[in-house]
Formats: sequence, C-alpha cells, structure tokens
Amino acid sequence: MSEPVSQSACSIRRAGPEDYGGIVEVWVKSGLIVRLTGRESEAAFRRQLEHFAELYLVAVDGGRIIGVVFGSHDHRKGWINRLAVLPEYRGRGVASSLVAACEKALRVSGIEIVAALIEPENTVSCALFERLGYRNDVPARYYRKLARPDI
Repeated sequence: MSEPVSQSACSIRRAGPEDYGGIVEVWVKSGLIVRLTGRESEAAFRRQLEHFAELYLVAVDGGRIIGVVFGSHDHRKGWINRLAVLPEYRGRGVASSLVAACEKALRVSGIEIVAALIEPENTVSCALFERLGYRNDVPARYYRKLARPDI
C-alpha cells in the first residue's frame, strides 16, 4: 500500500471556476463517465458552483488537482457526488479526506444525513464508504427522467 499523502503535500480547498479543466482531467483519468455537453459542461459547473461553493472541493498536491468531490443538499439531506482521485494517488487517504471535508461542510450547513449513490459494480467506492461508516441499508430503486439525452 502507498504511503499516506502528508498534510504538507496535499491540501483540500474549495473549487473555483478556474479548476474546471483539472477536475475534468481527474474524472477522465479516474474512469468516470463525463458528459461535457450536459451536466458536466463548464457552464453547468459554474452554475452549480454558485449554489454549492463550500461543497465543491478539490485535493491539490503541488498545485495539481489530484482529487475532487462535489457535495450538494436539498436543505434536508446531503449528497456526496463525483468523488474521484487520480489513480496514482489512490490508497493514500485522499478520497477519505475529501469525503470528511465535504461531510464537515454539510454539517456546518445544518445537514445531518449524508448519502451517496454508488453503482454496485464499483466495489472500491462501496468499500470506501462502508469503511467511513456509511450503511447500505436503504432498499431503494433509482428512477430518473432526463430532460435531454445528453445530460
């Protein structure tokens, strides 16, 4: 297993509009599906950032974005979204640190329930969230309705 990222080598901060390219790079290199013409377009990112500036976080090492997490909430329940860490930084506690920072920011907003939707085949993320104390005990089916096919 890799050595943990030291506090001096890695920091977590709020994302800004200038971070969009680095965030997309982390998502792509991490294997996430990225919809650049839809909900992950730069325009959509900027709009979302206006609403959740304190919950859109990046992990940075030497000026390079190495991890990202987007938090959101509906004033009752918080969500962990789009968590990703560059492959070469995995196993060093970056994802756990990002989730903890997002949870803290949600608590400051008065949110006491935090959830994450994870595809069952993503066993690495499932294991991470279980290790962090999340429970998979809510039987649910996920339904959605897209306004357009590209979002």
